[in-house]
Amino acid sequence: MMKKLLLSATLFCSSILVQAQNETQLTIKPAGDQVVSKHIYGHFSEHLGRCIYDGFWVGENSTIPNKGRIRLDIVEALKKIKVPNLRWPGGCFADEYHWRDGIGPRNQRPKMVNTNWGGVTEDNSFGTHEFLDLCQMLDCEPYIAGNVGSGTVEEMAKWVEYLNFDGVSPMTAIRSQNGREKPWKVSFWGVGNESWGCGGNMTPAYYSDLYRRYATYARNYPGAPLKRIASGANSSDYNWTETCMKNIGDQMWGLTLHYYTLPTGNWGKKGSATKFDEAQYFSTMKNCLHMEELVSKHAAIMDKYDPKKKVALVVDEWGIWTDVEPGTNPGFLYQQNSLRDALIAGTTLNIFNNHSDRVKMANLAQTVNVLQALILTEKDKMILTPTYHVFDLYKVHQDAKYLPIAFTSPDYVVGDQKIPALNVSASQDASGAIHISLVNLDPNKKIALSTVLDGLKWSSVTGQILTSAKLTDVNTFNDLNKVHNANFTGARKSGSSLKVELPAQSVVVLELK
Repeated sequence: MMKKLLLSATLFCSSILVQAQNETQLTIKPAGDQVVSKHIYGHFSEHLGRCIYDGFWVGENSTIPNKGRIRLDIVEALKKIKVPNLRWPGGCFADEYHWRDGIGPRNQRPKMVNTNWGGVTEDNSFGTHEFLDLCQMLDCEPYIAGNVGSGTVEEMAKWVEYLNFDGVSPMTAIRSQNGREKPWKVSFWGVGNESWGCGGNMTPAYYSDLYRRYATYARNYPGAPLKRIASGANSSDYNWTETCMKNIGDQMWGLTLHYYTLPTGNWGKKGSATKFDEAQYFSTMKNCLHMEELVSKHAAIMDKYDPKKKVALVVDEWGIWTDVEPGTNPGFLYQQNSLRDALIAGTTLNIFNNHSDRVKMANLAQTVNVLQALILTEKDKMILTPTYHVFDLYKVHQDAKYLPIAFTSPDYVVGDQKIPALNVSASQDASGAIHISLVNLDPNKKIALSTVLDGLKWSSVTGQILTSAKLTDVNTFNDLNKVHNANFTGARKSGSSLKVELPAQSVVVLELK
């Protein structure tokens, strides 16, 4: 009998030991001075496809509810996720856009050909005033990309004057004629876009000299200091960052980085948004996680020239880029949005949160009907995509204090390759509530977590989850809520620890109070 009792006790202890060994251990430290800027949660709206026209901007006599032709259901959806800033008018479009064509009476504005995106003719009915009306309705900050590629120093200088000067001048007189007496005082200004490519095919040395000239004449007017943002690197072009940091230094508020997740890694055949197997899912997530390396290496170069981290790394174009939906205009970049895209969004935002000492701003590409869109529209119908729901979950991190996390992720293995299955970020808001965002990339295995919150007091935990039966699941105009946020009950307090069972292929945000 004694032997049986000892054997049972040994097996019981072994079972506990195995269970404990299978748990992933997380340690969350108290906050320091680092803040997760709300501007990491920014968005991007280019004159591309159906983002502006037939997206935000409805027809003149449209029956879709609107205010001054700005679509109200989109505005309300974006206000709910607290969009902090909106980038406009591009993208590649910015360097062929001449702002004076988009002001004044709409029936007198000249038309233009959008040579970058589909060769369509635009009537310029959506211009500076309309964009700033949209930002006011969204209660967000405008981020304007100026034309360096085909524009002039004078053109950008006068745009800044038109928007920001509160006094008597030729530009303010025109502004007044167009119905606006007081300036908007726009802070965020991009000095060109992708100057290494569609913005002029420049070298970094040439661009950095040109930046200094443009930035000199983009003036700070009283009460309207500019946050000038230089056109930074394409993906892993570390020489571009090095050259700009060396030649421009702190004459810029921020330096951009652009990186898109391609499912196949091939620009010629990127892969479908909705039809993919686990092997392609794995390669997509591996490419998504490359953002960690990019941010780390660009930040290290910036640290060399700017150890006090005064210059922000601005990742103002990111997201998944797939082949367009069959039967749609190839130049309109319209793609569906699946659970896979939500996992990309959660993972990327966790990376930015964890690098918020240097990443102070980011912009998902794009807001409506283009690339990894938050919203898809079809006439009067509107879909909130899985990616939208991630931004709804993560809005709790905006301007909260960053909480450092230490853990070793379990592996997600496909064939002879592996990637980390788990990524996490955490913050503490002004009320003292702690928020932990967790992403499990493994579509086959749940992850058991045991979390120690070092020096942080809490007594209760609640949560929300975004997941679905299949990685390819999407919301459609016939099924608007197939992928949506739901209450999460897989977290509990156990002594001083937080225990979590994180389902496969899921995004979870916990709130501890």
